[in-house]
Amino acid sequence: MSTLPDTDLLPPADSWAELREKFRWPTPARYNIAEEACERWARAAPDRLALTYLRPDGEQRDYSYIQLSRASSRLANAFAARGITRGDRVAVLLPQTPETVLTHLAAYKLGAIVVPLFTLFGEDGLKYRLSHSGARVVVTDRENLAKLASIRDELPDLDFIYSIDEREAGSFGFWQELGKAADACPTADTAPEDPAFLSYTSGTTGPPKGALHAHRVLLGHLPGVMTHHERLPQPGDRLWTPADWAWMGGLTNVMLPALTLGVPLVAHRMAKFDPDRAFWVLDRLKVRNCFLPPTALKLMRRSTGRASLRTVGSGGEALGAELLDWGREHLGTTINEFYGQTECNLVLGNMASMDAPRPGSTGRAVPGHEVAILGADGQPLPPGEEGEIAVRRPDPSMFLRYWEAPEKTAEKFRGDWMLTGDVATMDEDGFVRFASRTDDVITSSGYRIGPTEIEECLTGDADVTMAGVIGVPDPVRTEAVQAYVVLKGGPGTPEKEAELIARVRARISPHVAPRRVIFVDALPMTATGKILRRELRDRAHEEG
Repeated sequence: MSTLPDTDLLPPADSWAELREKFRWPTPARYNIAEEACERWARAAPDRLALTYLRPDGEQRDYSYIQLSRASSRLANAFAARGITRGDRVAVLLPQTPETVLTHLAAYKLGAIVVPLFTLFGEDGLKYRLSHSGARVVVTDRENLAKLASIRDELPDLDFIYSIDEREAGSFGFWQELGKAADACPTADTAPEDPAFLSYTSGTTGPPKGALHAHRVLLGHLPGVMTHHERLPQPGDRLWTPADWAWMGGLTNVMLPALTLGVPLVAHRMAKFDPDRAFWVLDRLKVRNCFLPPTALKLMRRSTGRASLRTVGSGGEALGAELLDWGREHLGTTINEFYGQTECNLVLGNMASMDAPRPGSTGRAVPGHEVAILGADGQPLPPGEEGEIAVRRPDPSMFLRYWEAPEKTAEKFRGDWMLTGDVATMDEDGFVRFASRTDDVITSSGYRIGPTEIEECLTGDADVTMAGVIGVPDPVRTEAVQAYVVLKGGPGTPEKEAELIARVRARISPHVAPRRVIFVDALPMTATGKILRRELRDRAHEEG
């Protein structure tokens, strides 16, 4: 009989409906992310490969579960010696590195709350999040120390900075501190509802909000990860994403589930996404499973590289039929799209082995989650009618509350439904087709037009890399559709503009065709690869 931890959460089933009907959430009285993602493996299979780190210089380092366990215990003891305790906020300002994993595990062992921070944040972005969260400690590297040094006097709660490089002025040496500490410590006795980490939204609709998540959020993500990766884990699986672990996609779709499921996790830092290097990483480390955001896929489509992957998941923007076809040919598998947001992630998804994905659809409600399309009155709508995506509580993936913002938390709910702010339709089979953010809806000649379908149509053109669509004021139509397009090479021409407008007219409908196509070198994007349509609207306003 195997002594390995049980990772089989999905019951056997012949259909998605049967899978949803049979699925039952475990109901543990106590739950801690460090225990689930590391300690139980360290006891049962101490030498099992947990993490492979491919350094920027090409050196490869492997880490077993027992190594992660001992090193994270050393860090937890070092934190505790400096007064970090349960409920304190521990910020991690690092790319994909072993030290990022160790900081998460150490904080969870203490019952502290992790604040993941994106390394591309500037001083203002860091100051807002560190001040708002009241972080007491930051773990970072030499590259980011200068930014922290410039704002430290404005962060009265920040007591300590740890640098993973050699110790520098104003910081403690990460590995030097670990060398002084014991390699064992108890794991905090936490309940599923106890807070674990504080993830800030990307701020697409206002100032970033801190979504406080409980330890149960890890459990809540496992069905979605296991379905869009076709019953992960399977023998030989190895998981990587170019998405930063500071965001929900990298953290809860990849880093923590891989460790929890016993799937070797690949870490590799890219200062800027390079599609050719991505294909190189897939080949070098024999990656079999990937989370590739839509932006990464669109850039990889420009490369001549190929891969043979068992599974690929993608979420954030609809892919469209052309990109799905490209994935089958160049990645060797059908890309399974999924959906979620910072507050409640990975609640819709596809599983190609159950049903062929429907282009333009982000999938159906993942087993264990209840999703509906709500009308203006807050009631679920029938199939085919457009409304707002909502998730019913309680849900283990759902955030506890917004940090220090009870009024914002209240606004997020209508009764037992958490509102996502995303407009969509659901068909009779439960497949959800995303239309737009509620603030991205274009009202033209009495029609409500979502930009996503138009963007998909434009990027289906062989010359188009990316497209962003907004509404601009129009004295007759209220708003007119306007598109911003990035071409693969060369400047745009009036002829190309006319061709793209005609493409949308013919493939979707004349009433949604752009009145104007503006060619640009790049689109404004969030750090998670979503188009900042608000900035496009601001640009259009400035241009008159």
